[in-house]
Amino acid sequence: MKVLLGVLGLFGILVLSSCKVSGPGKWETLAAKKAKKVTIGGKDWKNPVPDTPEAVKIGERHFQRHCQVCHGLDGHNTGVPFADRMSPPVADLGGQDIQAYTDGQLKWIIENGIRFTGMPGWDGVLKDDEMWYMVRFMRHLPTKGSLGPPAVFLDDNEHKEMEKALKIPAK
Repeated sequence: MKVLLGVLGLFGILVLSSCKVSGPGKWETLAAKKAKKVTIGGKDWKNPVPDTPEAVKIGERHFQRHCQVCHGLDGHNTGVPFADRMSPPVADLGGQDIQAYTDGQLKWIIENGIRFTGMPGWDGVLKDDEMWYMVRFMRHLPTKGSLGPPAVFLDDNEHKEMEKALKIPAK
């Protein structure tokens, strides 16, 4: 019995020592990009929301409520510690490959998600117009790093410094 426990213990140590978080490999990333091009719909959908500063602000509010925990406050993954450790990595929404999608494709992605990526579908959670407003915001993202990290990733001292910088009254 002791020998069996010893063997199982050694096996467990070997298995756990081989586990680590790492980014996706070159081939995995390439395969994911190719699969997305084939499966994403909505190419011909037209955005009914006018491209105005007010629409961008409304889209930003919806984005901050639903997307910032993965994509950061600015849409560029700023301050999101796991963004590059996902497989595939969380998309920088300001990146050339994302901005090349049509508005309809971006709305389709928000609505349906992308299977095997961690991007959930928001159909039934968000209203149709809320998704279109978010697309407007995605077309006018702030500069990378300009909004800092999402509050959820700050420690207590960083929260206090951020509140002081933004002139938010202490609780």
